[in-house]
Amino acid sequence: MKVVEIEKCHNDIKKLREEMASGTNSNFLEGSKKLTPRRDVPSYPKYMLSQQTIDALKKPAFDVWLWEANEMLSCLEHMYHDLGLVRDFNIDPITLKRWLLCIHDNYKSNPFHNFRHCFCVTQMMYSMICLCSLQERCPQVDVLILMTAAVCHDLDHPGFNNTYQVNARTDLAVRYNDISPLENHHCAVAFQIFSQPDCNIFSTFDPESFKQIRQGTITLILATDMARHGEILDSFKQKVDNFDYTDEEHSTCLKMLLIKCCDISNEVRPMEVAEPWVDCLLEEYFMQSDREKAEGLPVAPFMDREKVTKPTAQIGFIKFVLIPMFETVMKLFPQIEETMVQPLRESRDRYEELKQIDDAMNEVQKMKSENLTMGGKKK
Repeated sequence: MKVVEIEKCHNDIKKLREEMASGTNSNFLEGSKKLTPRRDVPSYPKYMLSQQTIDALKKPAFDVWLWEANEMLSCLEHMYHDLGLVRDFNIDPITLKRWLLCIHDNYKSNPFHNFRHCFCVTQMMYSMICLCSLQERCPQVDVLILMTAAVCHDLDHPGFNNTYQVNARTDLAVRYNDISPLENHHCAVAFQIFSQPDCNIFSTFDPESFKQIRQGTITLILATDMARHGEILDSFKQKVDNFDYTDEEHSTCLKMLLIKCCDISNEVRPMEVAEPWVDCLLEEYFMQSDREKAEGLPVAPFMDREKVTKPTAQIGFIKFVLIPMFETVMKLFPQIEETMVQPLRESRDRYEELKQIDDAMNEVQKMKSENLTMGGKKK
């Protein structure tokens, strides 16, 4: 199943190259037809979760490549029920199904930023909520915000990052004044969906409670802009040694860091689950850099297919972004060391070994080329 799914992913990526290369600037309303909810009882085939799947869902090592879309939808539905969110907030189960279907329909088929990534991030959030016993420490409304922000965090992602949006002066960059254009767009699409009565899982909330949910969700989605990484991590570092769950500023900062962790958590997973995501991300990067070259825009070296390799792409990111962030969270939740931090250290070591092998092979190739050149001169 895993091999078939990964192969299907690679085939989809090939088809997307031409599709995305010919695409135009993202239009805010281009997918508006997708926002029309299904008024009948949602029709995705119900996948009955086995006890083995239910247990595995709570673990960071969960293999996200094994599942079809209807199975991922069923897993997301299960998470909302299992966490008590449907019960505690009187969410209509049919509305929950319709909302999840509408969410699925509003993720594009990008190599990386697609519905499977949405599922990946939400499943990691669910596992962190369980692993860190967050329901014992935080109010249920915070759990609802964390889960919902994870589900919505990359809605209608066009497959080209904020740097491209700003440099290419796209509709999104113009609309949001170059300030986190993608993240603002994800928020806007999320609440366009909630504005449809048949997809509004918050319909039972009074205006003040809805305002709290809306503000909390927007705050978390906007926190996923990596341009704000240092600011958010530094803020949490100042609070973690004297962390107070009753302090709203502390609580908000924790939630922001948790969604950041989940958003970029692929390397926490086992190698065979994490590595295909690197291929998907690089493919999306290469599509962007190819377009940037064609349009005469600046190209980031880490996105250039002529300059980057998997080891070089991952080593710095794991060493200087992932490990410091997860180790900071570990100060508050020591229990994540074995299942989340240690796998990151092992991933770093593996990529450093791969880089050494690549460097040695390049050195051998260089010596062969030099010997051939010298041999030619002697003749």
